[in-house]
Formats: sequence, C-alpha cells, structure tokens
Amino acid sequence: MKYPGLSLIASQFEIETLDYEFKEISQGYINNTFFVLVEGIPKYILQRINKGVFPNIPTLMENMVRSLNYLSGEGYQSISLIPTKNKKPFLTLEDGKCWRMMTAIENSIAYSTSEDPVIAYETGRILVRFHSLLQKAPKDKFQESLVHFHDLEYRGKQFYQALEMPNELTIEPAKNAINFAKKNLQLLLEAEPTHLPIRICHNDTKLNNILFHKDDKKALCLIDLDTIMPGRFYYDFGDAIRTLVNTSPEDEKDLTKINFSKTQFESCIDGMKEHSSFLRQDEIESLAFGAVLMPFLHGLRALTDYLDGNKYYKVTYENQNLDRCLSLFEFTKLGQINSDYMEETIIKKFKL
Repeated sequence: MKYPGLSLIASQFEIETLDYEFKEISQGYINNTFFVLVEGIPKYILQRINKGVFPNIPTLMENMVRSLNYLSGEGYQSISLIPTKNKKPFLTLEDGKCWRMMTAIENSIAYSTSEDPVIAYETGRILVRFHSLLQKAPKDKFQESLVHFHDLEYRGKQFYQALEMPNELTIEPAKNAINFAKKNLQLLLEAEPTHLPIRICHNDTKLNNILFHKDDKKALCLIDLDTIMPGRFYYDFGDAIRTLVNTSPEDEKDLTKINFSKTQFESCIDGMKEHSSFLRQDEIESLAFGAVLMPFLHGLRALTDYLDGNKYYKVTYENQNLDRCLSLFEFTKLGQINSDYMEETIIKKFKL
C-alpha cells in the first residue's frame, strides 16, 4: 500500500537515500506508526505523534531522549532515535504535525495477548530490567509530559464531568459500567498506596508495547516511550498484568471469555525476580493492588471517552470504547476476586 508524502517526510531524517517502502502498524490507539522497509525488511519506525493526545511534545521527547541514554545493557536491546537533518529529535512540518524516527529491531514481534508462560516470564523479566536500567537516570530531570495521567482522583472527576451532559443513547447501554465505576472509584482511592517512591516509569506497559524475538521468545525491550515520566512501579506492573493474565482482547465483547490465568501470573512473577533487587518490600507488597487499579483506571478512561464522544482513543466502531470498558471492568472484578491469591503468590515467590 502506498502512503503519499511519507517518502518526503522520511527524507528529512538522517538516513541513507534508498528506495523505502512503508507499512502501517495498526496496533496502537494513539499515534500513526509505519515500518520503513528496505526490500521488505523493517529498518526504521516512522511515527506521527498525536498532538491532540500529547500537547507537550518537547517535554515528551526530552524524557524519551534522556531515557534512551540509559536503556541499554545486558538483557535489553537498545533503540536509537534518528535525528532530523537539522539535528533535532523530531520533525515539525509546516502544518504543525510532528514526526519522529527510530531504529527498528529485526526479527521482533509484539503480542496483544498470549497464553505462553515463556512470554509471561519474559514480560516480568524485561519489565524489571527496564526499571533497573533507569535507576541511574536523574529523576529530577524527567517532567510530566501528561499531567494526571494515572491520577485516579483526576480521572474520576473527568468521569463525573462526562456524566453531567447526559445522552440517553450512550448512558443507557453503559448503566452497569457507570454503577461499577461509582462503586469502586472511592474504594480504590482510599486504598491507593501513595506513600510509595516515585520512579521513572514507562506508564503504558501493555503487552503489545514489549518486543520479543520471533525465534526464542526472548523479550528485547519496551517500545512506545511517549509516556516515560515519573510514576510508581505498581502502575507498570498492573498495566502489564491486565494484558498478560487476561488472554482475551481488550475489547472482547463476550465477557465470559475474560479470564485470569494463574499460570501467566506466576510466570510473570518468576521473571521479575531476576532484576528486582532495587524494589522495596512495600512496593512488592503493592503489586496486587496495581493489578486491580490499572484495569479499573483504563476501564474508567474508556468509559469516560465513550460518554464524551470518543475524542481520545481511536475507535473502529461506535461502541468500541464501551466494549473496552466492560472488558476491563470484568478483569478488574477478577483481580478483586484473586487479590488474596496474588498477595500470597507474591509473598511466596519473593520470599518476603
């Protein structure tokens, strides 16, 4: 498929002048992303950054550039940002649209879901390896590129604001989800361990933001680094768990297919132990909470976006955000049911 204008955009980065082809990557909800191929092999990633979602692109890119200086080492595949011919980390066109280019990793693949315990183990391993590498990064130099991104109280206010402009056509199908959100919002706010240390987090560690080697399934690195900024470790853990332990798609309509795989959960924890010495005991004890908080938080955001007219997430059909919300809330329920199991497993495996 041809994409008019992409060749001209790519030519403004410091790359060889070759006959490139472009292939769209459709997994993401936010940015427009393309493989830049040479003879069918991905060589670069070209990405248009969504200014509607990321209004502070200079800060976003400063965080990304700074983090990439540390994200290299044994057991972690580095990614390089390709500068523009003007030596800038991203390109701003006359129409205001912003683009960036990164190196692609050959023989890599991303999964939206997986039932493979090897993938689960590697997910846990690469997650803590990512964090261990960033321990030396100067935390005070990273800024919030998205203010209140995982702020549950703020997301709750957005939800209630969306409810102030009732539309019976949207509210009626969402009544059960709205009631679940109202019931659990305050409970989670009261339980949130806000005393835990601030770390430099990825903040969007869903499974398809991790690259794996196609042959041996070894996790290579985390991608989509737009949201690297201060956060708490249980954000990243909970985000990984919500897409790894539930082996169904995030917008699964048949809620009976939403599941909690204990095999995947335990394999993920086993993988985490390899590089987790930097974690405090109270952070480890907070992991089960993160596995409940993050699916609820993402479900709440999807519900709010549905009520607000689908302004944030890409949708391919009218009620997709509602389907995402219902699926995520269903997994939240499973997380609540399995909270004692998660806590006991974590204590046992980390030998607390």
